[in-house]
Amino acid sequence: MKTQKQVSHLLLTFLIGACCFGAALVQTQAKTKPKVQYHVSTLASLGGTSSGGNSINDQSWVSGYSRQLDRNRHATLWRNGVLTDLLTLGGPNSSVTWNVKNTAGIIVGISQTADPQLLGESWSSAAFYSTPNDTGYINLGFVWQNNQMRGLPPFPGGNNGFATGANNLGQVVGWAENGVHDPNCCCTQVLQFLPAVWDIGSGDQIHDLPLIPGDTSGAATAINDNGQIVGISGICDQAVGRHTAKHAVLWENGGVTNIGNLGAQWWNTPTAINQHGDVVGFAGDPADVEGNILHAFIWTKDNGIKALKPLRGRVPQHVDSEAYGINEAQQVVGVSCDADRNDCRAVIWDHGVYPTDLNDPDLKGDYSSFLASAKDINDKGEITGRAVDPTTGALIAYLAVPVDNN
Repeated sequence: MKTQKQVSHLLLTFLIGACCFGAALVQTQAKTKPKVQYHVSTLASLGGTSSGGNSINDQSWVSGYSRQLDRNRHATLWRNGVLTDLLTLGGPNSSVTWNVKNTAGIIVGISQTADPQLLGESWSSAAFYSTPNDTGYINLGFVWQNNQMRGLPPFPGGNNGFATGANNLGQVVGWAENGVHDPNCCCTQVLQFLPAVWDIGSGDQIHDLPLIPGDTSGAATAINDNGQIVGISGICDQAVGRHTAKHAVLWENGGVTNIGNLGAQWWNTPTAINQHGDVVGFAGDPADVEGNILHAFIWTKDNGIKALKPLRGRVPQHVDSEAYGINEAQQVVGVSCDADRNDCRAVIWDHGVYPTDLNDPDLKGDYSSFLASAKDINDKGEITGRAVDPTTGALIAYLAVPVDNN
C-alpha cells in the first residue's frame, strides 16, 4: 500500500509538473507569437507632391485624392493597382475625404464647380484642398458612378454641399446649406447647413436629419447598411467642426441620439460606423476649444463612449489621438501626435486602449516611407492613409495589406 501511494504521489507530481510546463510553454508561445505584418506599397499619383488614401472598402478599392503638377487636387480611385482620376464638377479641385464603404461601384466626395461663391464663403471643403484655388468656387457633394461624376443638390436656398459616405442601399450622407442667414455663423460662413441624406435611387432627392433640440446646424459623416448614420449637431459656427460639433450623434429609426463626449462641448466628431453599429471618431479637449488637442473614442451600445489613448513612451509625449476607421472585427485605425504635431504616426487600436505604431519595423517591414496617418481599414484588415517619402518629403498614399504568416 505504501509503495502504491508513493507511485501515485510521484505520478501526480509528474502530471502537475507536465501541466505547469505545458501552461508555461503556451504562455511563452503566446508572448513570442509574431505581430501581424503588412506588405506596404506606395499608390501612384497624378504627378504632384501630395496624395492620400482616405477610404478602403471590402473590394480593396482605395479612394482619396492626388495633387497634380499645378497643385490642384483631384478625387482619385485606386483599383487593382490602377489609378483613376475622378475629375471634378468643373472647378479646379475635388476629393474623397471620408470613409466610403459602398461595394456597388459608388464613390462620393466633394468637388468645386466652375461657379463662384456668391456669398464669399470658404465652406467646409476648403480645408481639403491646396492653395491657391482652395476657395472662391461653389462646392457640391458628388457621386461617381459608371465612370461619371455628378453633383448632388443642396437644400432649397443653399449653395454648397458635401458628401461623406454611401451604403449599399442607395443612400448617400453628408451636409448641405439651406437658405437661412444665421447670425451664429462665423468667419466666412453665412448660411446654415443641415445633415443630409440623398436617395440616389430616386433622382438624388435630398432630405434632412433631425438635430438635437436647440441646435441649428449639423452634418452626417458616415452610414452603414442598416441605415444607421452618425454625425454632429450644434450651431453654424465656421462650418469646420468646433461648435458645430457640440454633440456627437447617432441617427436611427427616425430619431437622433447624443452619444456623449469626453468632457468638452466642441469637436465631438464621429468619423466611421461599422455594420454592428460601433462608432469611432474624435472628441474635443475641455481646455482647447480650437481643436489642437483631440481624443480618439469608440462608442458601442453596450459600453457607451470610451477614450482611445495616444501612443505611450514617445518623446515629446503624445497627447493627441484621432480615430478614423473601424472594421467589423472592431480594429480601429487613426493617428497619434504630440502637442505641436511635429510627430504624428499612423496607429492601430486592436481591442486595446493603447495603440500600436504602424511604423514598427516588425509591422511594416522594409517599407522606407514614414506612415503619418491611417485613415481607413476594411474587413480584410487592409489599411490606407498617408505617408511621407523620406527622400523627397512628398506626401504619398499607401496601402498596407496583412501578410499571412501561417
